[in-house]
Formats: sequence, structure tokens, C-alpha cells
Amino acid sequence: MSQIKALKRGENEDVKSLRTQGIVPAVVYGPKQEAISIKMEAKEFEKAYKLSGESTVVDLSVDGEFHDVLIHAVDRDPVRDTVTHVDFYAIEKGKKVSVSVELVFSGESPAEKTLGGVLVKVLHEVEVEAMPKDLPHELTVDLSILTDFEKQILAKDIALPAGVELMINPEEVVALVQAPRGGVEEAPVEAVDMSKIEVVGKKKEEEEVKE
Repeated sequence: MSQIKALKRGENEDVKSLRTQGIVPAVVYGPKQEAISIKMEAKEFEKAYKLSGESTVVDLSVDGEFHDVLIHAVDRDPVRDTVTHVDFYAIEKGKKVSVSVELVFSGESPAEKTLGGVLVKVLHEVEVEAMPKDLPHELTVDLSILTDFEKQILAKDIALPAGVELMINPEEVVALVQAPRGGVEEAPVEAVDMSKIEVVGKKKEEEEVKE
């Protein structure tokens, strides 16, 4: 479990001044936790965030008092990409929590590699529920399942660790491979909102068409 040391922030402390010193202002709150304004070292937070993301429990120490928290929201400077503020959600002990977990795509799709199709990633995260200690940092999606243009990876196909429950429609499409233009007829994907997905290799395909 990642650890972060923080201090309570005074009411009159200037947040701009803190940021110039490499200190990040933050707040911790929860169903059984009154909101507390805190501050912490930016480098220490970035290290913990890299390891834990927003789906793994972090051990937050505030003036020596420990809290099991999730990193709920991270605000960044649009130009420098430095962290400007963080929300921590204090977990209620003995209660399950629902979080969105990142999907990591692994392996190769035969339909893309051999048949020349275009890989389409419909989802990049899924919501799950579990006890805090069972929450996964990420979930792996095996692309080797996509052997032809008829195959689709659904939410129910994602391997979940013990104690973790899927909180979205199990029939929701996660990934598929579309047939190349002018090739085999594309697999039907009427239920997929194509405006919200990532098409891997789409840019390359469009450039080839222009040529």
C-alpha cells in the first residue's frame, strides 16, 4: 500500500504560495470523515499516484493520524501539468466501494494482425465493487480472443480477481476488430457509440486512403 504524509492546512495559508514551494493543497472527506483541508509534498503525492492510481487504497497520514483513502480527483495545471489540488475519499471500514478501474490491453488480435482489420477499443475502464483490500489497480483484457471480425470482447469476458464484482452491463462491448475498407463485411456493432471510442490505426488508414 502506498503511503502519503500530510499536514493540516491553516485557514489563512495561501495555496498559490504553497504550490510554488512544491506543496499540493488537498482535502480528505468521506461518509464518516469530516472534511479536512491538508497539504503534502508534490513529489511524494506523484510517486504514490503513479503506483496506486484512483482505484487502489492509499495510507494517508494527517498529522500522524492514519486514514485509508482513495485518490478521488486530481486537478492539474493545463500548461505545466503539475498537480494543483487533490481530493481524497476516506473509506468507511467494513464497507465495499465502487471505483472505475483502468483496462490494460495485452496480446495481439489475429483479426488485426493477420486479416488486416482495425482494432477498436470501446471501453478504457470499467466500474467494479469490492472491499478496499481487494480493489485491483488495473484489469487486463486479452486481445487474442479477437480471431475474426465476428468476435467481440464483452465486459463479462474480463477476468476479475476474487472478491471483485462487475458493476456495468456484462454484455457491454469492450473491444472488437473491424474489417478493412473494401474487404470483408464488418461485424455488426449497432450497440456501440462509435463517437466515444478509440480506433487504433485509424489515422494510418486515412492517410493511406488519401495517397
